[in-house]
Amino acid sequence: MADKKATVAELKDKFSSSSAVILTEYRGLTVTQLKELRRALANDATYVVAKNTLLTIAAKEAGVSAFDGQLFGPSALAFVHGDAVSVAKALKDFAKANPLLVVKTGVMDGTALTEAEVKKLADLETREVLLAKAAGALKATLFKAAYTFNALPSGTVRVVDALRQKQESK
Repeated sequence: MADKKATVAELKDKFSSSSAVILTEYRGLTVTQLKELRRALANDATYVVAKNTLLTIAAKEAGVSAFDGQLFGPSALAFVHGDAVSVAKALKDFAKANPLLVVKTGVMDGTALTEAEVKKLADLETREVLLAKAAGALKATLFKAAYTFNALPSGTVRVVDALRQKQESK
């Protein structure tokens, strides 16, 4: 009983501290495959397999209702503490290679996500890629501004030089 209470408390804490949680069904996956999946998610999420009753209690205590009626069969949750897009991509890629993994639903920032929305999340670019694109666009804009500002004085110098040469040729 004490172990179950500790497990529920730990799961509740994971629900509360995660930016997103994705529910999966892992029926038929081997222990080796689950280890491989955990390694793929290690940087951005914790993949937890627990009894559905304990998950239901912990979710209810954490105020998460997105998984109501979804916790049946062999369920596991990916508690996201990093980039949710990276986790969704990793789950999608793993499910493509291992069709026994089924992404059911999720919750992100308190909003319930359907299976289709989790897949859309996986199709987004990661935070790092978006930041790199933004930095590239900013750099290009700054380069254009610097070129424009430098063009004004150099144009003036050319005009003055052309006038000077015209005066000298007279």
